[in-house]
Amino acid sequence: MERKLCTPTYYFLSSLSLLDIFCPSATVPKILDNLFTVNHSISFLGCALQVYFLVALVGTEFFLLSVMACDQYVAMCLPLRYNLIMTEAHCALLTAGTWAAGFLNSLLHTVSTFCLSFCKSNRINQYYLDIPLLVSLSCSSKSLIDMVVFVGREILGIGAFLTTFISYIYIVSAILKIQSVEGKCKAFTICASHLLVVCLFYGTATFTYMQPSSSGHSPAGHGLIPMLHGVITPMLNPVIYSLRTREVKGAVSRVFCHGACLQETQ
Repeated sequence: MERKLCTPTYYFLSSLSLLDIFCPSATVPKILDNLFTVNHSISFLGCALQVYFLVALVGTEFFLLSVMACDQYVAMCLPLRYNLIMTEAHCALLTAGTWAAGFLNSLLHTVSTFCLSFCKSNRINQYYLDIPLLVSLSCSSKSLIDMVVFVGREILGIGAFLTTFISYIYIVSAILKIQSVEGKCKAFTICASHLLVVCLFYGTATFTYMQPSSSGHSPAGHGLIPMLHGVITPMLNPVIYSLRTREVKGAVSRVFCHGACLQETQ
C-alpha cells in the first residue's frame, strides 16, 4: 500500500514476516492441544511433519538474516551502487535461495533422523519436537546423523553467522568513519532494528541448538529457551521493526489517517 516501502530492505522484511507467521504455526497448535486437552501424544507422521517444517523455517530465517545483513552492508558501504546491486531480480533470487536452502537442509536432517530405530522411551520433556530430542531416543548408531548435523549446523549455520558478523564489522567501520555525531546516530538507527533481531535470534538459537545432538538430553533442558526461540522471538520481530523504523511508523500512520478521513467523509 505504501510505495516508499517498496524497496529491497522491506522486500526481505516481508519474507521475514511470513517466517514469523509460519514458524509458530508449526508448533503452537499442537502445544495448545496438549495444554487444554487430555491428549498429550502426537502421531509418527505428525512428529515428522512438525520437525521438518520447524527445522526448515528456522534454517530459512538463519539464511534470510544473513541476506538482510548483506543488504545493510551494501546500503551503508556501497550506497552509490546499491540500486545496481540490489535489483528486483537479485532480491527475488536471494529470497528464493534462502527458502530453498532452508527446506532442502531440513529435508536432509529429517530423513536422516527418521531413518534411525527408536526403541527407548517415547516421552519427550519439551513443548515441541526437535531433532536432538528424537536422536536421544534412538538406539541406532548416531554417526550418520552426527555427520548430517555437522554439515547443517556447523558449516551452513556458522557460514550464515560469519556472513552476518563480517557484514556488521564493515557496517560499524563505515559508521565510525562518519564525522558528525548526528550522522553516526542516523546511520546506526538504520540498521539498529535488524541488529536487535539478529541478536535475539542468534542468542536464543545458540542456547537451543548449539549442543551435541547425541548428548542424550534436551538441548535446552528447561522449556523456557525453546519456547522463547520458537514463539516469543517471532512475535517480537514485527514489533521491533514497527516501533524502531520511522518509515514503517509513518506509513502506518498515513494508512490509518487515510482510512479515518474516508469514514468521516462517508
